[in-house]
Amino acid sequence: MKKNKKNEAKEEKKEKDEENNALVLGMCIGISIGTAIGAASNNLAVWLPVGLCVGLALGMAFNNKKEK
Repeated sequence: MKKNKKNEAKEEKKEKDEENNALVLGMCIGISIGTAIGAASNNLAVWLPVGLCVGLALGMAFNNKKEK
């Protein structure tokens, strides 16, 4: 019995970590794009948060794709 509960807990944790990975990946992509545009346009203070928001949206989209 104890082994089954431990295995189930490990599987649940692994699934949760995989869900969070999609969000983190999207945010990293968005921040890097926002930083690149901000540095090119010399307006980093505007583009960094915009990139973060875009990355958050991408991460949520990746997360929803995995669920289906």
